[in-house]
Amino acid sequence: MSTYNTAFTSDNIAGVSPQVLEAMARCNVGQADPYGRDACTMQAEKMLSDVFEKDARVFFVTTGTAANCLSLSALTPPWGAVLCHHEGHINHDECGAPEFFNSGARVLTLDGANSKIDPEALKWGVKHRVGDIHSSQPAAVSLTQATESGSVYSLDELCMLGAITKNHGLRMHMDGARFANALVTLNCSPAEMTWKCGVDIVSFGATKNGTMSSEAIVVFDKKIAQEMSFRIKRSGQLGSKMRFMAAQMLGYLENDLWLNNARQSNAMAELLKRGLEKIPQISVLGSPQTNIIFCKMPKDCADRLLAQGFSFYHGKWEKDVIRLVTSFATTEQDIQYFLSAVNQAVGYAEAV
Repeated sequence: MSTYNTAFTSDNIAGVSPQVLEAMARCNVGQADPYGRDACTMQAEKMLSDVFEKDARVFFVTTGTAANCLSLSALTPPWGAVLCHHEGHINHDECGAPEFFNSGARVLTLDGANSKIDPEALKWGVKHRVGDIHSSQPAAVSLTQATESGSVYSLDELCMLGAITKNHGLRMHMDGARFANALVTLNCSPAEMTWKCGVDIVSFGATKNGTMSSEAIVVFDKKIAQEMSFRIKRSGQLGSKMRFMAAQMLGYLENDLWLNNARQSNAMAELLKRGLEKIPQISVLGSPQTNIIFCKMPKDCADRLLAQGFSFYHGKWEKDVIRLVTSFATTEQDIQYFLSAVNQAVGYAEAV
């Protein structure tokens, strides 16, 4: 059996960072008030407020789907519409949860290169059929940072989209499932990447980057916070032993674990990308900036790798396109092992 990590399907296949488990063990001492009234939860909320340089309200939930959809439900009335890129996770991979959580509010999609909303498309979207009683009304914009293709909105792009959103009276949500990966790429502060660009609420992802089952909804606009409290309870996301969800976040944030984990996964993706670019039969697509790589690979080569025990998504987007995702647990040895297998598979396919 191989001692290497051979799975590149997603970054949520990695285990839990030891520091997170240690934080949970520290929390597992004595008794504590339930439903978020414990000291650990209050400490985690304070820590996230410090991270964002903002007196924010924080709500811990168990999944990114819950974080995204509860956030959007607080920003969008039932007759409203959420504008997002057509490749956005809330459009493709939430099984209709945004509509489910908000009594029918629609998700409307916009175009743009590299999975990023084009400003001109957003200018059209925020005005589309406004005031028409027969149509869903634009209410919120949801940006995915980093995007589903591994690209990252620059601060200038975020601020431009934020200005368009605010100038038309809409609210802004950030789907930050890979928030840390984008942040270390931009080398900026969390504040600069969120509320300073007009973001009202962010789904602060952590499970893909080291926690076990803890995500955070960070609310910058206190007007939303009270309503969010009831939505959290009504959706079954108010954990009775909230301290263990909060403890995961404490372990994640302490000593910059979250940033170091993201740097590791990004660095491994960059190493993988450079290796793939040296193989003539492989074409890396787009300009990956985080830990996700799409590339074109001959089918017989991909089939041979899968038969050897490697795993990755293939054929889901278009013919011969595969997706490779690295995680904080991916090592340089894992990458070299995979690249060696790719070279062998390509050589075998050509010989046949």
